[in-house]
Amino acid sequence: MRASIAGAILLFCIHSLSNAQEIQVLEQTSNEPIPGVAVFNPDKSRSTITDLDGKANISRFEDSEMIHFKHMGHIDAVLSKAAIVANNNKVYLEQHENQLEQVVLSAGRFRMSKEETTQKIVSLSPADVQLFSPQTAADLLESSGQVFVQKSQMGGGSPMIRGFSANRLLITVDGVRMNTAIFRSGNLQNVVSVDPLAVENTEVLIGPGSVVYGSDAVGGVMNFYTLKPKFSAGKTGFSGNAYSRYASANNEKTLHVDFNIGRENWAFLTGVTYSDFEDLRMGSDGPEEYLRPEYVIRQGGQDVVVNNSNEKLQKFTGYNQINLLQKIKYMPGNDWDFNLGLIYSTTSDFPRYDRLIQKRDGEFRLAEWYYGPQTWFMGNFKINKEGNGVIYDKAQLTAAYQFFEESRNNRGFNEDIRFNSTENVDASSMNLDFEKDFEESRLFYGTEYVHNLVTSSASQFNIISEDSQAEASRYPDGSTWQSLAVYLSYQWKINSKLSFQSGARYNHILVDAEFDERFFDFPFSEANINTGALTGSAGINWKQNRFFRWKVNLSSAFRAPNIDDVGKIFDSEPGAVVVPNPDLKPEYAYNGELGLDWTPSRNLQFSFATYYTRLKDAMVRRDYQLDGETEIEYQGEPSRVQAIQNASKAYVYGFEAGVAYNISVALRLSSQINLTKGEEEQEDGTKVALRHAAPLFGNTHLTWHKKRLKFDLFAEYNGQLDYQDLAPSEKGKAYLYASDQNGNPYSPSWYTLNLSGQYEISEAWLATVSLENITDQRYRTYSSGIAAAGRNLILAMKYSF
Repeated sequence: MRASIAGAILLFCIHSLSNAQEIQVLEQTSNEPIPGVAVFNPDKSRSTITDLDGKANISRFEDSEMIHFKHMGHIDAVLSKAAIVANNNKVYLEQHENQLEQVVLSAGRFRMSKEETTQKIVSLSPADVQLFSPQTAADLLESSGQVFVQKSQMGGGSPMIRGFSANRLLITVDGVRMNTAIFRSGNLQNVVSVDPLAVENTEVLIGPGSVVYGSDAVGGVMNFYTLKPKFSAGKTGFSGNAYSRYASANNEKTLHVDFNIGRENWAFLTGVTYSDFEDLRMGSDGPEEYLRPEYVIRQGGQDVVVNNSNEKLQKFTGYNQINLLQKIKYMPGNDWDFNLGLIYSTTSDFPRYDRLIQKRDGEFRLAEWYYGPQTWFMGNFKINKEGNGVIYDKAQLTAAYQFFEESRNNRGFNEDIRFNSTENVDASSMNLDFEKDFEESRLFYGTEYVHNLVTSSASQFNIISEDSQAEASRYPDGSTWQSLAVYLSYQWKINSKLSFQSGARYNHILVDAEFDERFFDFPFSEANINTGALTGSAGINWKQNRFFRWKVNLSSAFRAPNIDDVGKIFDSEPGAVVVPNPDLKPEYAYNGELGLDWTPSRNLQFSFATYYTRLKDAMVRRDYQLDGETEIEYQGEPSRVQAIQNASKAYVYGFEAGVAYNISVALRLSSQINLTKGEEEQEDGTKVALRHAAPLFGNTHLTWHKKRLKFDLFAEYNGQLDYQDLAPSEKGKAYLYASDQNGNPYSPSWYTLNLSGQYEISEAWLATVSLENITDQRYRTYSSGIAAAGRNLILAMKYSF
């Protein structure tokens, strides 16, 4: 009997001791348990991970040891075991205010918990930039595995999101829209003006975003937030970073420096980046159609075709670029915040490679085709005001001015005339945004005004006589595009597990353009569009239990006609010319999506999303009659007349899936895959593939991170698009694609294997070494005119001071 009692007491003591070793990690503000927190001692010889209830057993840790707590989205904590026990075995972590995985700006103009948003948002941090070593902002987006990127030349990168591209996607920088009145429906290269080394955070809103951002946000919104100045308490603080990178595939040399001077209420930040890229080398294993066996040079006063000594070297792809950033921040008190941001980017001339490889009757069609310097300047001034007013708790005024310049230069093979067109856009905008907090809800509302002035000129230059004369400009010179809007968005946290978000926006668009009648006899002299668009959205975010979180969202979006749609004159393809159409109206998209996050265990999470988007009154390029004529002469050759018209319906649907598995504290497996299908209605009612619906694509990463060392072994891959699956416009571009067994163009599947390593030499020095495309695959991403890099060694070094 006594033995039984003693045994019971012993078991009770063991059970009590075991419970005493069990701790719970909670979020400091909400008091919610935090699963997946890494718990380890300084040398990581002992470690564990909190379960779905935020609990972990620390019996293996020594009483005198300091225990580290690390979790994405929260500030790291270090506590002694004794301190934890004294706090009733509770550990509280503070949410990191700058952590993109938890707090986002893209769902609205103000900070919002990612857990409560009803749309999918992809976040990329500076750590991603350092590890992925992207050469451009387009490459940074592509590294997410959820944005597809097309390239016509090395100095380019046109993102595709859920079947939409170019002017159906919106780019913002520091909350200011970058899209202008001449953003086209083809592929766009403007995102490369954004310096990835000067970006603090990147967020991509997947799906429609017109309620907050207005026109063009049909397929998604790409938000870039540049580096912010930092204050220093007490004395003047000086800090910064220096970064250099080399890549072997194109002999890239990049240098970057940024430095911050901070005082108690003043802060200054300056950033400079210079990149030089030589001609790009493609891989060894792949379609022979991608090789560059010959090219054109000017020799002895004539154009000559010469053999390429290295067929894998894509001649005439190199260029250089410089980016400048200046920020000034002044905070006179806790309620006021003044910010001035100046951004400048320019490139050298860069050839359009896909046009330089075109042939006609077995001969090169062009001797020259290059963009002039792509120049972008933005100045923005922001005032933030916090308070506890009747109509707002936070207010933000953003005034911005942007200047864009781009030009195109082309000359036919053995022709004497070089055609040039130069476009400038002066873009002014003002946003006034408010947030009002209630007990369980938040109201966001605001107004926006945008004004674009387009100046456009063109000329013919005789390279022999050096005579020059005026030519029909690409756009109507002096045309304007204006947008006025009001919006309202409401977020209601019904309870701790369920939130609701809805919104509406009204936009009014004014377009004024006058056409130069010296060159073409149009049946109209001007285009005046005065139209409005109403959009809305509604969605819920429901945390069913600790395993399942659901997101459902219904939304509409629009794209208003711009100057490019209404007034452009250009050669869309050999033998075709696009002419103005003053009778356009907005196109609308109606979208529904369902998302699910499934967390079956503390270290495993799956995410799924499916969506369907219907595009109505889609603006598409179709054959057209100009005063009864179906063919006109343009730049010396007969050309079929086409115009942008509201002449189509389109449907896009797809599925996205991701998985993240923490195999251990140090080892993590993650993967993402995207499947998009799209159809467009033709004039005869038949349906064909949508041009910007990308093939199956995704990536898989196996990341190991311990102490100062990190390795990332990853694969990137694309599915195949057969000839019958190509859009009609792509079928006519055989020079971009490989040939199938029937001689028809198609886009082959491809994959790359890659390895990145990063070593933290000290608190100041960080070294990165990457070997991309280890198997030296030769491939082109779908619809691209340039082959991707072959085997590529990247060396980078960062110094922080």
